[in-house]
Amino acid sequence: MTDKYKSLKEAAYEANMEIPRQKLAIYTFGNVSAIDRAAGIVAIKPSGVPYAELKVSDMVLVDLDNQVVEGSARPSSDTKTHILLYRNFPTIGGICHTHSTYAVAWAQAVRAIPNLGTTHADHLTHAVPVTAVMTDAMIQGDYEHETGQQILDVFQQENLSPEVVEMVLVACHGPFTWGKDAAKAVYNAGVLEEIAKMAYLTLQINPLAPPIKQTLMDKHFFRKHGKNAYYGQDC
Repeated sequence: MTDKYKSLKEAAYEANMEIPRQKLAIYTFGNVSAIDRAAGIVAIKPSGVPYAELKVSDMVLVDLDNQVVEGSARPSSDTKTHILLYRNFPTIGGICHTHSTYAVAWAQAVRAIPNLGTTHADHLTHAVPVTAVMTDAMIQGDYEHETGQQILDVFQQENLSPEVVEMVLVACHGPFTWGKDAAKAVYNAGVLEEIAKMAYLTLQINPLAPPIKQTLMDKHFFRKHGKNAYYGQDC
């Protein structure tokens, strides 16, 4: 392993191994990447390798032109999606894609996850957005690139900041999340799955449940985020 990128590969590996630990995907489903912004290098899970067999040395290094720069295995089939997000969301340091059950269910239903309560509001003040369904031409073209483009499009259309909304549902596919690093990207994937599950159960109990009121949503979000946040401990 190239010592220069050892820590990058380790970060990507540890984040990938958190997916099965948190039961966010089974077998070979899902992937996480981490980026070294200064070098323009991304470490990502190899395609189709079971988590039980995965090693740090298996992580594949690619550049921002989708070219493999280190590793004998093929990188994740979702690599082009990751690369497009890194190129267009310049503050993020890690990306996670899972097939977690409840988040996938909302994506397959092509429904944004409404903000119904304080657990959701603790993490974002918006619904979790869902992309449009791809056209046949997009599917038959550069599919993984178009997946990323669908994400960029919904963020532009809804005027969302990737620094504030760190998660999205790709219609008929599943969730992508990101964060300041790979570990935070997986953390957000776990949060998204819980939000998706809670919203599903809420609407089963009361299909007419309204969104959380604005004052309560703002209270929960801003006590954790921003200059006046007071949740947790000072570092």
